Amino acid sequence: MELRDKVALVTGGSEGIGRAIAKALTAEGCKVTITSRREDALRSAAEVLGAEWIVGDVGKEEDTVRTVSSVVERHGRLDILVNNAGYGIFKPLVDTTFEELQSVYHTNVFGPFLMAREAARHFIKQSSGEMINISSTSGLKGSSGRTAYGSSKFALRGMTECWRDELRRHNVRVMLVNPSEVMTSFADKAGVEREVTDKKLRPAEIADAIVGALKVDSRGFIPEFSVFATNPF
Repeated sequence: MELRDKVALVTGGSEGIGRAIAKALTAEGCKVTITSRREDALRSAAEVLGAEWIVGDVGKEEDTVRTVSSVVERHGRLDILVNNAGYGIFKPLVDTTFEELQSVYHTNVFGPFLMAREAARHFIKQSSGEMINISSTSGLKGSSGRTAYGSSKFALRGMTECWRDELRRHNVRVMLVNPSEVMTSFADKAGVEREVTDKKLRPAEIADAIVGALKVDSRGFIPEFSVFATNPF
C-alpha cells in the first residue's frame, strides 16, 4: 500500500513506541495525528514530529468519539489507526487489587475497543482501512506477576481476531503486533527494574516492522507478528 497522504491516528503517540510509529509514518508522507492524556508531552512531541495532536483518554468514550471525529472532520477520512496506548502493573495475584486490574483494562482493553469501534465505522463507509493493535509477547504466554498486564494483552489479541474476521469483508486489514522487551520508559513507570542495553529492542524496530507490514499490497496482509531482539543476552 502506498502510504503517502494517508491519514493516520496513533494513540499513546507522545513517547516510546507510539512516538516512533508516528515518526516513521510521517517520514512516509502520512498525515499523522497523535493522542495521549498529557497535553505538555503531546504538544512537545507533535512539534518535533510535525504531527497534529489531540488530548484525550482512550478509555473514555466521549474522548474517543471526539478524537476520531475530529480527525475525520479535518481530513475527510481516516486510513490508519494504531492502537498503541497502554501500561502495566506487575504484581503477584494476591497483591493485585481490583482497582489496579480495572485501571489496566481501562487503557489496554477498553481503550482499543472504543478507538477501534469509532474508526471501524469510518472504515466500513470508505470500504478501506488499516488497524494496527500493539499487544505484547506477554499476550502469547502467561507468566508470574502479570495477571493484570498479561491478561489485558490476551484480551486485546482475542478482540483483534474478532475484528479481523468481521472487517476484512469491508477491505479493512486488522493486524496485531507483539513486541518483546523494548527500551522505553514503560518499565520505569511500572516500577520494574531492568538492565539498559543496546542489545534489546528500540522503538524504531517496531515502527519499521509496522511500516513494512502496511506497505504490503492491500490484496493481502500480515494478520499477526512478533518482534524479538536477536541476541538480548
